[in-house]
Amino acid sequence: MSLAYSNMMELGAKAPNFSLLNTVTGKTVDLSELKSDIATVVVFICNHCPFVHHINSKLVELANVYQAKGVNFIAISSNDVANYPQDAPEYMTEIAKKEGYTFPYLYDETQDVAKAYKAECTPDFFVFNKDLECAYRGRFDETRPGMGQPTGKDLTNALDALIAGNKVNVGQKPSMGCNIKWK
Repeated sequence: MSLAYSNMMELGAKAPNFSLLNTVTGKTVDLSELKSDIATVVVFICNHCPFVHHINSKLVELANVYQAKGVNFIAISSNDVANYPQDAPEYMTEIAKKEGYTFPYLYDETQDVAKAYKAECTPDFFVFNKDLECAYRGRFDETRPGMGQPTGKDLTNALDALIAGNKVNVGQKPSMGCNIKWK
């Protein structure tokens, strides 16, 4: 594991479009199909990262709460599966079912989507408003594996602001986790 911090995409930047395999359904989907008219969360994760394991159950819990409020969640794995076979699509499907993902878990085989988003680590969160403009980028919360229980406070503060029609606080902190495994 190599520790990395997120790059912090510029606030207001437009979400890069993509068309990726949904490993749960076996169908290719694109951002325009998955976006919300309120807020869209794009999170880069993978199967083996201890930082992702640390937040996984809380992420699923929060996704369920916020999906009921009209927010869409999209998870993407961009890791090199030749060197990290545990992150291959068939295992992504297993993890999505085991963890109870209620959101698509997409496979970025070419890593072009991770590069377009300037994603660096897992987990790496990006929240876009109804116009797909970046309103939040950074961490889930301040906890780390072995250092507290995850709350999702940073992410939920951003989502609550967007749902209320308010601006998201610009004092955002980068995410940290395992680096994306580049080819």
